[in-house]
Amino acid sequence: MRAGCYTAIITPFTKTSVDYDGLEQLANFQIQNGITGILAVGTTGESPTLNWDEHNRVIVEVAKNSKNKCACIAGTGSNNTSETLSATEHAVAAGVDAVLLVDPYYNGPSSLEIRKEYVEPVAREFPTIQVIPYVIPGRTGAQLLPEDLAILAQNFENARTVKEATGNLDNMKQTRKCCGNDYVILSGDDGLTFDIMADPDIHATGAISVMSNIAPKALTDMVNFLNQGQIAEAKKLFTALTPLFDLVTVKTIEKTAFGDVTCRARNPLAVKTLMNILGMPSGPCRRPLGKMTKNGIEKVLSATRKIQADNPEILAPVADFFNVDIDERINTPKYWEDLPYQSY
Repeated sequence: MRAGCYTAIITPFTKTSVDYDGLEQLANFQIQNGITGILAVGTTGESPTLNWDEHNRVIVEVAKNSKNKCACIAGTGSNNTSETLSATEHAVAAGVDAVLLVDPYYNGPSSLEIRKEYVEPVAREFPTIQVIPYVIPGRTGAQLLPEDLAILAQNFENARTVKEATGNLDNMKQTRKCCGNDYVILSGDDGLTFDIMADPDIHATGAISVMSNIAPKALTDMVNFLNQGQIAEAKKLFTALTPLFDLVTVKTIEKTAFGDVTCRARNPLAVKTLMNILGMPSGPCRRPLGKMTKNGIEKVLSATRKIQADNPEILAPVADFFNVDIDERINTPKYWEDLPYQSY
């Protein structure tokens, strides 16, 4: 894969149906703002709650919309290799450039098994596309280790990229050490992208980003600055974007009749909530994801107001493309009063 910023694109919904017109708008917004590629039906796109007909159609639509404009990656991973092979076959027929294979979740294979029984069959069966393991043990309870990534890269020319979301810098350094200088490490954690691209012992060359759904130009500029060695310029953008990065997971303390509890709104709940507030195609999350709390909404609004006050150029592309007034939407309650749960 090329170095650069890839957007893990949101799947917008109208009630319970996929909003394909909205999906096209979101893809065009990303492309217009310079991203390198689009990831269709990653977990940010709520792949766990799409049925396979929807899953496959989203890939077809994104591949068609991105053709000759940017790369298209399809999320075809699962905890069932047969299912993954079938999904990958469909994605290849749709014209994607790569597939993303999340480590198998819940059934918890070893790294050896992930390599031999999951990634290798896909890489062998589909040699014309890039196969990208997605390593995120905090979500899956499993992990493809750097040593097995290196064996894959040694044996398959189309398995020389990883989406790294372990949050473990030592693990990333081990990946670089094992896999060599020409191996592509992509950040899968917005808040760590600056660190793992700037660290010479990791030297990631891009990101598959959540918050590029809202700020594609700023994310792309930051990644480009890092790849060009313009560290100070990249650091300024990273600092400006940090309030958005902090929304990937939003934690609040909520009061109940039985005491205080911690409520954690995980991706993509906060980003979809913000997209709704800003007037972008989004719709609700699908069950079992639901809504944020009122305290969570306030955190989203506070972060967005800081971005708008300090660096209004970050959200200017949203205003221009979707023809909305950012200040009005983040300061007028009618745009969010129905979005949170009304009580815990």
